[in-house]
Amino acid sequence: MTDDPAEPIEKSLFEAPPLAEQERMIEAILFASAEPVTLKELTDRLPFGADPAEAMVGLRKRYAGRGVELVKVGDAWAFRTAADLGHLMRKEVVEQRKLSRAAIETLAIVAYHQPVTRAEIEEIRGVAVSRGTIDQLMELGWIRLGRRRMTPGRPVTFVVTEGFLDHFGLESARDLPGLKELRAAGLLDSRPLPAGMGSQDADTEAEAGDFAPGQSELFEDEKWT
Repeated sequence: MTDDPAEPIEKSLFEAPPLAEQERMIEAILFASAEPVTLKELTDRLPFGADPAEAMVGLRKRYAGRGVELVKVGDAWAFRTAADLGHLMRKEVVEQRKLSRAAIETLAIVAYHQPVTRAEIEEIRGVAVSRGTIDQLMELGWIRLGRRRMTPGRPVTFVVTEGFLDHFGLESARDLPGLKELRAAGLLDSRPLPAGMGSQDADTEAEAGDFAPGQSELFEDEKWT
């Protein structure tokens, strides 16, 4: 028989706060954070015994349909303006210089074909990719280095970042739009797409609800680090 008087004391000292209080804590953390916050980060910051995953369910329901909503960005969470109210924020947006066509094409190839090597990007585009284009996209925080390929030379790959997903309001890369949506948003013009990114016939298929060639089986689950 063992008596451990410290056990009930320890249990009472580290008893998890009520779920409603956990929701308030998560709400405070997310509003104060400039970047999306993962469940692991919340677990590390909340009191011992707290369950941020469970608290997040209630918090998300509470903000559903409001002007500010709780959204998932990759493996993290953040408060964002409701999508249907985005037009009210236009005056707050700083107008930025448009990306070059080379940068847009490179970004699209990485997004739809990730993880992809520089040689594969050049093969799809049909032209060489300048170091400046890659650097620009990395400085924007929209692409990053992925795992090395287990092929001769072990070339590095590129993948899109959580910053890219957050900027375009995507939960994951699987939510990327098809060619029809890209043209409607003005992100693609009527000029021919680079090789491997589809064709006019492929665009017609996309309008019918199918992904164009090169837009299916292109996504591999990435664990953000």
